[in-house]
Amino acid sequence: MTDNNVEEMPVNPQRASQLVDNFGNVVAKILSASKSGKQVRLVAVSKLKPANDILALHQSAHAHLHFGENYQQELLSKSQLLPREIQWHFIGALQTNKCKPLAQQIPNLWCVESVDTSKKADQLQKGRGLLCEQSPEYAHVPLRVFVQVNTSGEAEKSGVEPSQATELCKHIREQCPHLKLQGLMTIGAIARSKGAMEGKENEDFVVLKEARDTVTKSLSLEENDLELSMGMSDDFESAVRCGSDQVRVGTGIFGERPSRQDAQVKEAVEEGKN
Repeated sequence: MTDNNVEEMPVNPQRASQLVDNFGNVVAKILSASKSGKQVRLVAVSKLKPANDILALHQSAHAHLHFGENYQQELLSKSQLLPREIQWHFIGALQTNKCKPLAQQIPNLWCVESVDTSKKADQLQKGRGLLCEQSPEYAHVPLRVFVQVNTSGEAEKSGVEPSQATELCKHIREQCPHLKLQGLMTIGAIARSKGAMEGKENEDFVVLKEARDTVTKSLSLEENDLELSMGMSDDFESAVRCGSDQVRVGTGIFGERPSRQDAQVKEAVEEGKN
């Protein structure tokens, strides 16, 4: 992207102030929930929100870097509009045939969080390899990936079964040199998330921690070699208390999302408009 892109993307001051306040509230809740005081990465999930919102948080005193997107074309468009130092996370459902272009076309794609088959990992590996050939400066910068685990057993949920996580993690570590296994991720059951809001222990978080224990033992890794990405807007505080290394918060920062057909990648901001 160029400086002109940013200059042509005005940020409404009232909207920016609201976003910064929301973001600060989420950060405060994370710090309060973190018993050990460890650093927890906050991914601001900006899907279906305009690039202007992302720029507002990136240019604020928080200078936030980590943003998550669910749709490949939306992510590509935003990445071309916004500063290169932003570290993008792809958190949506992956299609095998779209993995290679995803990894090839977005140099500052920091992480893909929804890897659940070796075929998808192999295609991400190929795409990142092509990027490294085109831009040698990325040759020593692997694409981070999380293995998505279906901790709730719901048929409609993506992810490997907990018992299969070790096999996929081993494949990534041994067969995909352009990828770095960052950890395990889950999208838990809604009912369990609501239960966590009422103070109950979230079973999905427990299952993911147990899956990590199994993987680290099987692959002779230390616990801190693999992160846990768990917790979203409704249950991130519970996730942090349970040991999450990364939470993904969207509506808690950006507010309710528009429908996909009404979403704008770049918003025209009129002076004085909220």
